[in-house]
Amino acid sequence: MIERDRLYIDGAWVEPDGAATLKVYNSGTEEVMGRVPDGTPVDIDRAVGAARHAFDAWSEVDREERSKYLQRINEGLQARMGEIAETVAAEVGMPLNLANLIQAGLPLMTFGSLPGILESFPFEEQVGNSLVVREPVGVVGAITPWNYPLHQVAAKVAPALAAGCTVVLKPSEVAPLSAFILADVIHEVGLPAGVFNLVTGTGPIVGEALAAHPGVDMISFTGSTGAGKRVSELAAQTVKRVSLELGGKSPNVILEDADLERAVKAGVGAAFLNSGQTCSALTRMLVPRSRLAEAEEIAVKTAEAYTLGDPLAEGTRLGPLASDVQRERVRDYIRKGIDEGAKLLTGGPEAPEGLEKGYFVKPTIFSEVDNRMTIAQEEIFGPVLSILPYDTEEDAIRIANDTIYGLAGAVWSGDADRAKAVARRLRTGQVDVNGGSFNPVAPFGGYKQSGHGRELGKFGLEEFLEVKSLQL
Repeated sequence: MIERDRLYIDGAWVEPDGAATLKVYNSGTEEVMGRVPDGTPVDIDRAVGAARHAFDAWSEVDREERSKYLQRINEGLQARMGEIAETVAAEVGMPLNLANLIQAGLPLMTFGSLPGILESFPFEEQVGNSLVVREPVGVVGAITPWNYPLHQVAAKVAPALAAGCTVVLKPSEVAPLSAFILADVIHEVGLPAGVFNLVTGTGPIVGEALAAHPGVDMISFTGSTGAGKRVSELAAQTVKRVSLELGGKSPNVILEDADLERAVKAGVGAAFLNSGQTCSALTRMLVPRSRLAEAEEIAVKTAEAYTLGDPLAEGTRLGPLASDVQRERVRDYIRKGIDEGAKLLTGGPEAPEGLEKGYFVKPTIFSEVDNRMTIAQEEIFGPVLSILPYDTEEDAIRIANDTIYGLAGAVWSGDADRAKAVARRLRTGQVDVNGGSFNPVAPFGGYKQSGHGRELGKFGLEEFLEVKSLQL
């Protein structure tokens, strides 16, 4: 049992305003694994006040000194990688071997990349008779999700600190424990009081108080599109800057000249990563109608090799979902797919055999999916893949773009130039071409209702800077 009964405000672990707590559940056992404070607007007000007070001094700290702090935070997280991976694996359900690489590894890459980016970043440039300077935006409210809890925190906190901003973090109440590990590390490295503050609580109470607070200059939010709209409404009342990374329904376009075996196998993996709890998951696989049967066979064989089990157990390839609410939501979508006439190839809404405990859902694949079906249009956030047949390349591009979302995508072709040409026509923030790997310093973010703004690398740093012109 992990008991965290304090909030981190103004450089100290302090008692929360109220006595209420939130339970954190182990996704593999359904047992309570931790408790954190259920914060209040009073706690947010204290944290914002501390961040506001600390901003003037922190914004004047030179880039070399800020880099040293970021590097020390990176080293502190590295020393606790095993703890981070086990904690997040239990909270979220990602198998431990992947959690070590992704849930613990990506935050290290983010904090570790900023010192080098800071070293060469052009905070000032001459434009005619003007000196254009980039300055920190101010106090940042960061609201983060549960699916990649520390990675999403790092993607906001690291560049905000690098820019010279101060931060109030509200992590998801479903998976908040790794945020406390970060706060421990930040405290140990001696980051000045008030520069980083942590308040846990629910979105409707603590999240909304942070988004609406007049002392916050910017909100950086990652989560559902519906919640992002609410954050935008609240932030608009004080005309604060808003950066949003929201949902996705990402297409995986497999052209007829692609290596089908490789493309389909990789596509199933990209749909099922983290049990499908990935905003950029490639959940719509577009396949030439002439090769549909072949693709179905490969997909089923691949999916049925995903061993369900405890995320902390050796040999598990697919863990549970993060909560009972999420499990029931995903099963409802599977039922809806069946009801709307999609062809169920494998999986289904029934509980998997032999797993009485844990928020498990069978790896599920539908085929002959029409893009107007619910399972092709709405974000499911579970291990559910839809295969959509198409007739021509133009047809594939039209289907791929026929969504309110535009977060990610993929294209496969035997001709690299053709793949890149199709990738350019996808209205989405990033596209994997023939299995191109994730780049932790490339810009990440979406078009349309997948949000606005970018995270990671120098593009993420730019989000936390204002631009000023000095006319000379």
